Amino acid sequence: MGRAMRRVMRRVMRLLAGGTLALAMATGAPVGMGLAAAAEVVVPNFWDPRARPEKPELSGLRVIRFLTEDDYPPLHFADPEGQPAGFSVDLARAACEALQITCTIQVRRFDTLLDALDEARGDVVAAAIPITASLRRRFAVTTPYHRTPARFAARKEPAPPEPSAPALAGRSVAVVGGSAHAAYLEAFFPQADRRNYLDFAAARAALRRGEVDYLFADGLTLALWLNGSDAAGCCTFRGGPYLESRFFGEGVGFILRPDDEPLRRALDYALHKLWDDGTFAELYLRYFPVSFY
Repeated sequence: MGRAMRRVMRRVMRLLAGGTLALAMATGAPVGMGLAAAAEVVVPNFWDPRARPEKPELSGLRVIRFLTEDDYPPLHFADPEGQPAGFSVDLARAACEALQITCTIQVRRFDTLLDALDEARGDVVAAAIPITASLRRRFAVTTPYHRTPARFAARKEPAPPEPSAPALAGRSVAVVGGSAHAAYLEAFFPQADRRNYLDFAAARAALRRGEVDYLFADGLTLALWLNGSDAAGCCTFRGGPYLESRFFGEGVGFILRPDDEPLRRALDYALHKLWDDGTFAELYLRYFPVSFY
């Protein structure tokens, strides 16, 4: 996990201290088909509203040991008392409550989580490990419960057109060079005037000064900047969100050993139930009060 992203996530926690929560939710379709909207924050729905999974047989399940890490807020971190907290951690606890099974939360170093799971020193990893083809070859994964889309940002005045391949032809777009966002721009907006920057700070500064027409980056990082003092109200989201997994990953889910299929099905059932009863939205709004969808 890079230091820059850790700094971003710590900034989320500073925003959480003063953020207002929008606790309204509407049912919707899975990502790619639609999103459920809260009054102020869009809550993504990863579950098919037409599906009604049956509760699996759980009589053989033992105490479930969740593994996490404590330095990646708001998904997982240590609270003021030093206890595990965060969106992934609270979602794991809520899933256990929905399934009426006993669970523990164990904290380990991030780079040891998958090995600990593989060696049966835990049963489920609840941490921000992206779902990739290589991860699926080694482990089983539930339906994703978190994804960060890519977004365009632009100055409010004068407002450029909504992003599209024709609209961006000849328009300047700031992006971090060598990133997945740069690759996506090259693939889908080939006629855009792509301006590569060393890091996000340099790219956002270029947009704020009006040196480029757009900035294309991680939606959460952009949301924090747009709602912070550094942006000074200069800019806003334009277009999107963009969720193509080939560039931006499949998201984050609970990770299990491949031979633990009954538990994987049980957790998928629990996640769907938490969406249906509003618990997912309540937890999401607690930890993501600034919308990036």
